[in-house]
Amino acid sequence: MKNYILLLCCLLVIACNDDVQIKPNAKLRLDYPAPVYKKVVTDCAYDFDVNKLARVIKTKNCGTRLSYPSMNAAVYITYQKVRNNNLNSLLYDAQKLAYNHDRVATSIPEKLFENKDHNTYGVFYSINGDAASQSHFYLTDSLQNFVTGSLYFDVKPNFDSIYPAVVYLREDIMHLMETLEWK
Repeated sequence: MKNYILLLCCLLVIACNDDVQIKPNAKLRLDYPAPVYKKVVTDCAYDFDVNKLARVIKTKNCGTRLSYPSMNAAVYITYQKVRNNNLNSLLYDAQKLAYNHDRVATSIPEKLFENKDHNTYGVFYSINGDAASQSHFYLTDSLQNFVTGSLYFDVKPNFDSIYPAVVYLREDIMHLMETLEWK
């Protein structure tokens, strides 16, 4: 019996090893297909291209919701007519909507947008951090039409977890902005 205890102790001493093996952190890999775009012709004052992954849902007052079911996300687009010199008010409201997230956002970089061929001008806001929305934008022709859009996920905001989808959808939004045309 003493031999078994001695043998067990020897095996424990020999089995103990101080070499620590560091394992890399696991990273979630989310791959999305290359975007394929199609033209969306609306009954309203604007048309645009949309990713075929998105379901286009018409809403009231010439609004549109682009639903991405595989990502639990949606881009909400609203349209307003510029009336009675209210462009400054519309611009203020669009900027305010983006900056309402500044309490929880780590940063909100702006990207100015201009497409003279389509007569569209606007700003794209990337909202970084655990904010309710990850992107906002607006486009206008400065005379008659004004469109705003916001990206929302149907999950509790955790920027690290949704980041791959955010990057993919921001590219979709930029493509939408580049292809939006007024009628």
